[in-house]
Amino acid sequence: MTTYQKRRTRVKCPYCDRDAELITGDKLYPRRADLYTKKFYYCPHDDAYVGCHVGTSAPLGRLANAELRAEKVKTHALFDPIWKSTMMSRTDAYKWLAEQMGLSVANCHIGMFDVDQCKKAQLIILESRYGDTGES
Repeated sequence: MTTYQKRRTRVKCPYCDRDAELITGDKLYPRRADLYTKKFYYCPHDDAYVGCHVGTSAPLGRLANAELRAEKVKTHALFDPIWKSTMMSRTDAYKWLAEQMGLSVANCHIGMFDVDQCKKAQLIILESRYGDTGES
């Protein structure tokens, strides 16, 4: 295990600016035994959480409340088929999305998006797939 993996990452809630708690999945998902040992950062004040990379305490993205979690699910539902269907690699799909959104590749990851960025990504993907969606 690397020093990075041993060190606890300090994660702040973007909604209340309090430190998030490092918890295990049994606290968030009491009916999902497969998630019991997985790590999450959780803010009980805002019901916001994010999972951690396997075997580490490094967050997968930013803490998300219910609204943001719902938007991330919608965004992944549109984005993931692009690379899972082998239209392009996952890396190339994120490069394409970064260019479309005017972000650097390093800052383009759905796990780090806020609600507005998720909605923008959804619109970009829909427009690329179906042409003008009628929204402006």
